[in-house]
Amino acid sequence: MTADNPTASGESASPSAPESPPQPAVIDTTNAGLRDGVNRCPKCGSTDVQLRVATGMLMCLFCRYEWSGERAEEAYGLGEGTESLRGTVIGSGAKNIDANAADMLTLKCQGCGAEVVINTANSLSARCHWCRHNLDVNQQVPNGAVPDAVLPFGIRRDDAVARIRAFVDKRRMFALARFKQEFVPENVLGVYLPYMVVDGNASADVSGVGEIQIRSYTRTEGFGKNRQQVTYYDADAYRVNRHVDFTVEDLTLESSAERANFNTQVNTNNVINTILPFDTKNAVTWNASYLTGFSSQKRDQDVQALEPQLEQQLLSIARSEVLESVRRFNRGVRWEQEGLQVHGTRWISMYLPVWLYSYREVRGNRALVHYIAVNARTGETMGSVPIQQWKLILAALTVGTFIEGVVLAILGAMQ
Repeated sequence: MTADNPTASGESASPSAPESPPQPAVIDTTNAGLRDGVNRCPKCGSTDVQLRVATGMLMCLFCRYEWSGERAEEAYGLGEGTESLRGTVIGSGAKNIDANAADMLTLKCQGCGAEVVINTANSLSARCHWCRHNLDVNQQVPNGAVPDAVLPFGIRRDDAVARIRAFVDKRRMFALARFKQEFVPENVLGVYLPYMVVDGNASADVSGVGEIQIRSYTRTEGFGKNRQQVTYYDADAYRVNRHVDFTVEDLTLESSAERANFNTQVNTNNVINTILPFDTKNAVTWNASYLTGFSSQKRDQDVQALEPQLEQQLLSIARSEVLESVRRFNRGVRWEQEGLQVHGTRWISMYLPVWLYSYREVRGNRALVHYIAVNARTGETMGSVPIQQWKLILAALTVGTFIEGVVLAILGAMQ
């Protein structure tokens, strides 16, 4: 007796289960020297600790002792081995967010034993209502609130206020009258925004058509009033193929879905991208005391959701890498096909510091939030100011009339 052959009888063998994608390698970025609860000064034991912006160091408000956390790049070996990256490597603070993880976290005060509730959605520290100790969330929680590293504020608040005031003063002529009346730059807030900082090892292939101009000439065409000079160009066309291997370090990707929404009909939060880059190599290992006195926004996007954005940035970098090799095509290159191979990536979740001023403009049934942002490390400032439309139109018409008058004057002098 022979065994049944399901393929021979027309039956299909049950397909094997699809292989699950390989899990990313994880770098443990938990700060072993810290635990949830009181974060004491190493000299006197006080819990009144906060960032001194002028030095970028933590300072005890009781004994005035200052110290700094270890640089994350050195602690976790982030500046090494980019060219040999394979697969996906992530910091433990960049793990996938657990949708069922609660934002509310209860800490037991180590000073008096009281239980204090902290809403990690917008704060990672609180003061005990009994003994007044400061309590911090230093252990990584699966809701995305605690990152791998933090880049401390380096620009003081009064400096940020001055920069925002100067930014608006340059645009005051066309600004909305109500905005000028209600503008109070002292309302600026310091906020840590969530980013993924990525190192990558990739290759790219691009192909297209390049043209080299060999001559140009002018012909007279048409008759009567339609008679005109037309310039023609002759060019040789070439098939162009380029391959490039490259590495990138410290690419910053927004890990907040709300700020990644660049719908300018609703908000102008895309100004945050214009104040990049940050000196992320100076980020330090996580310590919640760096957030004392500032607000924060936790991330809500995982590595997988950000991979398409990373690939677009890597392709842009690949195009710039091959630019020098195609300069001889003086009429340009039209890229028709592009291919990207990402060999390996390393993802670190990080809080980056921004001074932020916002203004809500209401016109009829439409509301638009304007933002002015200051990079709290470099001082780079950019933003959006609500404008008075009629002033802008009047200025455009005035400039147009002036230019027209100049042109007519020149033509009159030539006759």
